[in-house]
Amino acid sequence: MRIALFPGTFDPFTLGHHSIVKRALAFMDEVIIGIGINENKRCLLPVEKRLESIRKLYADEPKIKVLAYSGLTVDFAQEQGAGFIVRGIRTVKDFEYEEGIADINRKLTGIETIFLFTEPELTSVSSSVVRELLHYGKDVSAFLPEGMEI
Repeated sequence: MRIALFPGTFDPFTLGHHSIVKRALAFMDEVIIGIGINENKRCLLPVEKRLESIRKLYADEPKIKVLAYSGLTVDFAQEQGAGFIVRGIRTVKDFEYEEGIADINRKLTGIETIFLFTEPELTSVSSSVVRELLHYGKDVSAFLPEGMEI
């Protein structure tokens, strides 16, 4: 069985992230969205709300599991039996950063990283952009997948 893991504080709230998850489903038997619990990291929503929203978004997709974890991504990946760690890429700068992390993950665990790029028209919108717009009371529905609630 081929399992892909989206690690860290990955938030598939934006259309770009959602499209990356859908593309991973096309070639993986199972996809795990691992929601990292890190009290020091500013996220779009509290952990409980993030888990609830993401699970609701993917409720009709039996190949997706949404789990919370703390600690190292590589430890979580091994616990879940993940064959691959998936990293969503929006820009070349993202790729350069993630490539370094992929090297470390490979050396520590032997788990390979798959890089999936966001469609060009979606690269300018990230969770941080949505968070900023929400902070100023702006409507962000145009950037979210259908059925996503924030």
